[in-house]
Formats: sequence, structure tokens, C-alpha cells
Amino acid sequence: MTLYEILEKLEIPIKEVEHPKAYTVEDIKSFHLEIEGIGCKNLFLKDKKGSYILVILQEDKKADFKKLKTVTGKTLSFANSEELKQILNLEKGSVTPMGLMYDKEGKVFVLLDEDLKEKQVLFHPNVNNKTISLTMNDLIRFIEYTNHSYMWLANDQV
Repeated sequence: MTLYEILEKLEIPIKEVEHPKAYTVEDIKSFHLEIEGIGCKNLFLKDKKGSYILVILQEDKKADFKKLKTVTGKTLSFANSEELKQILNLEKGSVTPMGLMYDKEGKVFVLLDEDLKEKQVLFHPNVNNKTISLTMNDLIRFIEYTNHSYMWLANDQV
């Protein structure tokens, strides 16, 4: 199934815009996209034992790895490009929760910024030359459909 077929099956409405390839939040901001939603920063992280965590933050936030260690109990670092491709079938610069559809073994745990609750959010649809808009509630439905666990992060945990 393609991402769009999954979204259709789940009856998740999206809006989509095409744009030049974007590798960072700053790239996307420079395009001044005509689409409603809050941009998100997606960090694909791992610990030394091979556990993977996808952190989804509001685009203007920075992850504090010391605080994340307190939440997860793990020392985290960025996963490499090979792991990103192997687990989420994504390329560097296109990290998105939509890649969870490829993690059939459920290796990835998701941490979500609580400031995104009840909001319209923006993500790449597994390629970095498009952006889709959907509600956070619909993203949660997608995460649950892909059999992944998640947890909300309070502001003092990021």
C-alpha cells in the first residue's frame, strides 16, 4: 500500500503542496508555502542498544538530549543514513512520521511535542519535495495504524 492509499483507507484528509527539495526546517520556511499548519522538526534517534526513537517537535524548538535521556532513560544520538533507509525507507533530509509505514517490526518509538496536540501539522509525505497538512489527531491515528507506540513530551521534557 502507498502512503496515499493508507491515508484514504483511514479517511484522513490531507492538503498537499509541491516545492523544491527541502532538507531542513529553514529550507521549508524559505519557500513561504501556501498551506495551513505548524511545521515540524523530525529527529530520528537511536541508543547504543539499537532502539530507535522518532522525536516530533514544533519546528522552532530544539531537542535537549539531556532532558530526553531523563524521559527515555537512554543516551540518544542521531541514527545514520543507512539506518534511516533500512528502517523507515527514507533519505537524509526527508525524515517524517509517514515513514513509520515501512517499520513493520515496530522498532521505532515516537515522542510527540505536546504543543502540537489538537493542531494542524505539516510533514513530508516520504519525499522532501512535497508537504502535506493533516491534524495531529489524524497523525495519531496513522501512528496507531502502523502499530507504533508513542508518548507526549511536556515542554520541560524537550
